[in-house]
Amino acid sequence: MSRAQLALNVDDLQEAVTFYSKLFGTEPAKLKPGYANFAIAEPPLKLVLFENPGKGGTVNHLGVEVESSEEVHAEIARLTDEGLFTDEEIGTTCCFATQDKVWVTGPAGERWEVYTVLADSETFGSSPQRLEHPADADGGVCCGTAATGEKATAAKSCC
Repeated sequence: MSRAQLALNVDDLQEAVTFYSKLFGTEPAKLKPGYANFAIAEPPLKLVLFENPGKGGTVNHLGVEVESSEEVHAEIARLTDEGLFTDEEIGTTCCFATQDKVWVTGPAGERWEVYTVLADSETFGSSPQRLEHPADADGGVCCGTAATGEKATAAKSCC
């Protein structure tokens, strides 16, 4: 089963978790410092919350969660055939999970990932400093959300 992913920046994680738990009638599947995710059955949605004070209410990134690495690799091939530049991250640690993923950037700079979770992780990212909290990334930027400039390097290094 594939499902859409919506990753949001929130000012106050606990307040957002309380709201989205009530809205979707479920508790987070994963709750860590500065990070929560919900695996919502109906509608099929992976809702990810990043505590990023001052950026609340904005989209962090978008994605599609798939079931296997084979599906990620099939998307890499398909997107390449479509002429879209892809940024591949195989076996990367991001968002408290080891993942295989591919990134593409939409026409307005929005970042999309197609990914599968391989295993849980106790750390947020796989940077040299082993990030423990999303805000430890450069200004809370992570998971491919910075597409250009200096922050692109920071984003790449944490996920």
